Amino acid sequence: MPLPDNLLAPVASISRLQREARNGHRGTAILLTGLPAAGKSTLAQALHAELFARGVQSVVLDGDGLRGGLNRDLGFSDADRLENIRRASELAALLVENGQVVILAMIAPLLELREVFAQRLGDDYREVWCSASLAVCEQRDPKGHYARARRGEMAGFTGVSAPYEPPVQASLVLDTGMHTVDACLDRLLTWLGECAVLPKA
Repeated sequence: MPLPDNLLAPVASISRLQREARNGHRGTAILLTGLPAAGKSTLAQALHAELFARGVQSVVLDGDGLRGGLNRDLGFSDADRLENIRRASELAALLVENGQVVILAMIAPLLELREVFAQRLGDDYREVWCSASLAVCEQRDPKGHYARARRGEMAGFTGVSAPYEPPVQASLVLDTGMHTVDACLDRLLTWLGECAVLPKA
């Protein structure tokens, strides 16, 4: 992405290839997308723990965590949702360039929002759809948000008063409503190995 005329791109003293050689794996970004309470954050943390055990350099960027820190000045208007994703994609790109496996646990409800990740990260981007049904997610409702949204206390809540557009060409689909976290994690790890993202266990 070109910089404004008054800025100069920094020259890294250590290249991405050097970092990946030291790490023994490539940098990549994996978006776990799905409805609220689909299990994105739970699966992200499980993957993070397994990668840590394998010596893989990884980091979790959780939607709620970003909203509470880096993006705490943003609301939920269309423009703010887009800026939320833009900032997350830029942060992910920086971490990938530094050889990290970036695990993004974010709703990213619209196709156009997820396209921001695809455009910014290119071949380093992989999209995983946590496809738990709305009924399952409402039954879980760990934060009570669905109940509040049904009572009209939360406007623009994805799945109730705002749409979720399922991925058209997800890299991987995990039925997190039907399968356990461990089963989804096993499938995810196998797939990452097949993609040559991870070194052989």
